[in-house]
Amino acid sequence: MARWCFPPTESGDLGHIGWRTPEDIMEEPVMMPRTAYVRILSTACLVLAAAGLLRAQLDGSYVLPMDDPAIAYAQPKVSDPASRLNEDLQNGRRTLAFDETHGYLRSLLEALEVPVSSQVLVFSKTSFQATRISPRLPRALYFNDRVSVGFVRTGDVLEVMAADPKQGMIFYTLDQDPGAKPQLIRRDECLQCHLSPRTTGVPGWMVRSVYPDSTGMPLFQAGSFVTDHRSPLKERWCGWYVTGKHGSQPHMGNVYSKSKSEPDMDFQEGANLTDLKRHFDTGAYLTPHSDIVALMVLEHQGRMQNLITRVGFDARMALRDQAALAPLLNKPGEELTDSTRRRINLVADALVQYMLFADEAPLSDSIEGTSAFTQEFQKAGPRDGKGRSLRELDLGKRLFRYPCSYLIYTEAFEALPEPARMRIYERLWDVVSGKDKSAAFARLSMEDRQAVKEILLDTKKGLPEYWRN
Repeated sequence: MARWCFPPTESGDLGHIGWRTPEDIMEEPVMMPRTAYVRILSTACLVLAAAGLLRAQLDGSYVLPMDDPAIAYAQPKVSDPASRLNEDLQNGRRTLAFDETHGYLRSLLEALEVPVSSQVLVFSKTSFQATRISPRLPRALYFNDRVSVGFVRTGDVLEVMAADPKQGMIFYTLDQDPGAKPQLIRRDECLQCHLSPRTTGVPGWMVRSVYPDSTGMPLFQAGSFVTDHRSPLKERWCGWYVTGKHGSQPHMGNVYSKSKSEPDMDFQEGANLTDLKRHFDTGAYLTPHSDIVALMVLEHQGRMQNLITRVGFDARMALRDQAALAPLLNKPGEELTDSTRRRINLVADALVQYMLFADEAPLSDSIEGTSAFTQEFQKAGPRDGKGRSLRELDLGKRLFRYPCSYLIYTEAFEALPEPARMRIYERLWDVVSGKDKSAAFARLSMEDRQAVKEILLDTKKGLPEYWRN
């Protein structure tokens, strides 16, 4: 009888098969011991379910194996902004200044080119420094397109998360010790929280809305929300401080539960706050803000970066598996098989749907921040011949004026394996050219599509030639 084979891992274990379908199995007949046959058929059913998750934009996805040779997350050589700064610190090319109030914070932000205006504040105990966090002592987060920094007022360390072009988010701490030479220490133990189905199965960001009590302790029995630009405001920022105006549309920020057993919260009390002085000593932070616009940009960016990482990891595993099978199948190793193409397309298509804000939760009222973040964020990034930029904010009906993620310009996007990047360009072209008129992208008007197409043609290097023809 015919038997089928999946590419084994280095250990010879046939249990890890990647994204394969029963059709793939039928395409690739080779001899296999009968003992593996039942395992393959049962796994094929799991793969069908997994493919459904990918089509749902990877929500609830399984966690990818970080020790897979195609990923090798723990390898010591990385090239993210924090690792490059660390080399400069160790070689004496750069120093960090320490002050008694914030330690190395201000100097570190300057070195990593992270704007102070990006400050957002979270008071739920959802960090490894949880014992030092409360509504009276919120944790401050600062970010740019490639890195984020966490600061706890009484903490012993600064927390750093930086994007490596291939490996996704890498985690570090910096001791707040004025007597020692500053050094960023890699902390893979952070993956206990930052590697899960909530991060699309890769090391990454997670903006979480939890129900906190008066001490900041989450009432986990009440559930929580992982939020991004698809989330309605009414599910966002429980356990966070939020400064800004948002009209009549509710959010969950600025309040905590009066009960320690179940949520007892009046969200209207936290609405449209522009001053947080009654909650804590705002003068002890670099700015008094936890800007609503910065929070919304952070949410979009977090999931977008996770999806870029996920596409890279899956594509590398698919290409590795094809290379391993090529000698057995008598097929050229460079030409993509149907199986490999399907594996790459599934994740790439999920990224495109998110990148184009196809499922963005609409705004019913205008959003207005309280800090300089809105102005500073929009100044960065390339502009086309008409002065337009993918960083331009709308804040009336949606987050961005032109619905395409500015992270398309990042090193991480450029580092994607070529078959994945070409698939993304193909699907982007289908949508912005108007070829794809499916319900999935119905929210994008022809004006939106035309503007995004023109901006990318003027500002994005490496587009396939058919974009220009």
